[in-house]
Amino acid sequence: MPTVNKVKQAIREGRVASGFSLNIPSPHMVEILGPMGFDFVWLDGEHGPFSLAELENHCRAAESVGITPIARVPDIRSSTILGYLDRGIRGILGPHIATRADAEQLVRACYFGPLGERSFGGNRGCDYDRDLGNKVDWYRETNENTLVGALLEDAGVIDNLDQILEVEGIDYFSIGPNDFAQGLGRPGEADHPEVQATIETIHDRIRSAGRHVGQDVTRRLDIKHSVIALAREFLQA
Repeated sequence: MPTVNKVKQAIREGRVASGFSLNIPSPHMVEILGPMGFDFVWLDGEHGPFSLAELENHCRAAESVGITPIARVPDIRSSTILGYLDRGIRGILGPHIATRADAEQLVRACYFGPLGERSFGGNRGCDYDRDLGNKVDWYRETNENTLVGALLEDAGVIDNLDQILEVEGIDYFSIGPNDFAQGLGRPGEADHPEVQATIETIHDRIRSAGRHVGQDVTRRLDIKHSVIALAREFLQA
C-alpha cells in the first residue's frame, strides 16, 4: 500500500498541513527538521538546482523521518512530471497554469488512469514493482495519495479561471505573486494594491467554487529566508 500523503490527509481532516521549503539541495536539513512535527518538505524544482538524483535522496530522507516530499516542477510536460514521481515525489505543484488545457495536462501527467495517463515504471516511485498486490487497488491508492497543486501566475487566469476550476483532480490553487504582478504589467510590484486586490478576487472565486486556496491547506517555513534573517540578527547583535 502506498504511504499516506500527509498533506492529503490534512485536507481530509480539515486542517492546515505544516512544512518547510528548500530552494537548494540539503537532505541533511530534511533529516534535522522532519522529526520536529512537520507534515511535508517542499522542494523548488523550478528555480532550485535539484537534479533527479538529488530529488531521490531528498525523498529517501523525507521517508526516513515520516514526512511527505512535494515539489514544484519546472514545467508540466508529462515526461518532466514523471521523472519527479518516479524518484518518489508525492506531490506536484505545476507552474503557469493559465488555461483549462494547462490544468488538464497537469492532471493527466500526475495520475494513473482513469484520472490520468501516468506511466508505470519499476522504480522507487512505483515501489520497484515489488509485492504490490492487486495493481488495480495500488493504482487507486496511489492516486488517492498523490497531491496536485496548480500555480496561477499569468494574467490570462483572470478570464480563464472558471474553466480551470472545472478540472477535477487538482487539490489546491496558489498564486505566484511576482510573476502574476509582471503579467498584470507591474513587474517587481507584487505588493501593489491593484495586484493584491486582484489576487484576493481570484482567491474569492476559487473558494466560491468550492475549491481550495493553497494557504488554506498548507503553510511553509522558508529555510532560505529564515537563515538570512538569523544571520542578520547575529551580525547586528
